[in-house]
Amino acid sequence: MSNIIDIVIPDIGDTNPVEVIEVLVKAGDTIEKDDALITLESEKASMDVPSSHAGTVVELKTAVGSKISQGEIILTLQVEQAQADAPQASEPMPEPAVDPDVAQAAATAAVDAGPKILSVPDLGTDDPVSVIEVLAKVGDTIEKDDTLVTLESEKASMDVPATFAGEIQQIFLKEGDQVKTGDPLVEMVAIEETVSTATQKPASAPAKVPTPAATPSAAKPTATPSEVVSQNSDAHAGPATRRLATELGVILEKVSGSGRKGRVLSTDVKAYVKKTMQQGGAQVQGGMQIEPMPEIDFSQFGDIETTPLSRIKKLTAKNMARNWVSIPHVTQFDEADVSELENFRNQNKQAAMDNGIRLTPLAFILKGVVGALQRYPQFNASLSNDGQNLITKRYYHLGVAVSTPNGLVVPVIRDVDKKGIFEIARELGDVSKKAREGKLTRDQMQGQSFTISSLGNLGGTAFTPIINAPDVAILGLAKMQTKPVYINNQFEARKMLPLCLSYDHRVIDGAEAAIFTAKIADMLQDIRNMLL
Repeated sequence: MSNIIDIVIPDIGDTNPVEVIEVLVKAGDTIEKDDALITLESEKASMDVPSSHAGTVVELKTAVGSKISQGEIILTLQVEQAQADAPQASEPMPEPAVDPDVAQAAATAAVDAGPKILSVPDLGTDDPVSVIEVLAKVGDTIEKDDTLVTLESEKASMDVPATFAGEIQQIFLKEGDQVKTGDPLVEMVAIEETVSTATQKPASAPAKVPTPAATPSAAKPTATPSEVVSQNSDAHAGPATRRLATELGVILEKVSGSGRKGRVLSTDVKAYVKKTMQQGGAQVQGGMQIEPMPEIDFSQFGDIETTPLSRIKKLTAKNMARNWVSIPHVTQFDEADVSELENFRNQNKQAAMDNGIRLTPLAFILKGVVGALQRYPQFNASLSNDGQNLITKRYYHLGVAVSTPNGLVVPVIRDVDKKGIFEIARELGDVSKKAREGKLTRDQMQGQSFTISSLGNLGGTAFTPIINAPDVAILGLAKMQTKPVYINNQFEARKMLPLCLSYDHRVIDGAEAAIFTAKIADMLQDIRNMLL
């Protein structure tokens, strides 16, 4: 027999709601006990929440971007009756960091006056965790709550803060070490005791900080928009590094990580800022000295409604703003006569439908664009970060912008040059459906070499699409229109497709853009050109 149970958020060591940044399962999935269900991110750590039972997911009760607290339901799970009858474990999640105020009081009670040895706080597990970053060095004077080291387990990364202000006398570990609860971290002399205790001998044994009783956490200030962007970044970095990046206005995705598994360390952020300043500061937020938008209380003029942006729209806004101010855009406009292409498409629509395929003009356009890219490879390229080299790609993966209820996403159709029209059309239909349902994977949205943004039948005669970095160009398609065209001394009704090519003027000049759009029009005007 089976039963339906609720899987809830366990004790995560934080009284404030934390954000769900990733949902790792879906309805219908069969999971094992301890499989990760969701990933949470607080101000101090990111952590996976494991399942307390094995079973089949019936319904998800949370989504990416939700704020969730201890005891709230993650999902409902169908389990065997024996499991449902067994009491659920109340084992708490590993605390990402010890509460500074409580730990300070505990440390003060646990050690005598003089040099104090700070230890690894209660990790909630007997398994060793990795030291991935040491943020202090001997001789440093640090403030209370400054991060000393960053640790990483299989489920979370966590900062360990100083429980009092003082001077570092000795460091007992290094990056890459494995540590457990109670292992010594550093020896410190409190600032107020420096004069009287500087000559005392170090304590002979490390003092273990006792696990503090639960106490209400102090209220935290509301995060600024830049902090939210940094904390929600997809970059692999610890909370201390994220805070540093926020303070310096650095986009973490731009920083190359030197840590384990490509993790971005604080030293990487500092090195990035130094290099950027030497290059003119173009990639540091705020480097253009743009005045901030004025804060206006619109309610003084009438009724208003405030609606939070979806996570996708927030990310799109950030990326588009970066691309617009970082890349010198120019847009080339042209038209393609697609009358014969449309006749051919209509003749084959039924054959496509018989194979479960919706044959749209976009499938032909992708094939035509690849033909133009093969002849003018500088459009199938990226500019290196230092601006000194053009990286030309020998693959043809085309990104296609798709509008969804949550915002704009860009799935990628790979190896378009190696696929037939029906195959391309089928894949376009599949990824478009997944995009609208929010089921695209990360792999399906990365690796494009060129991007197309189509308004289809929505309307408009032309527009200026924003380049999807790191591409050097993007093709916009406006609404196809029937127009009179002068051919052989007479006007004929022809179906004309507006082409809008935005390009990076650092890489491509106007003549190249005009030739490239003309080549696309030529490929679409006579589909036999696609075979050459």
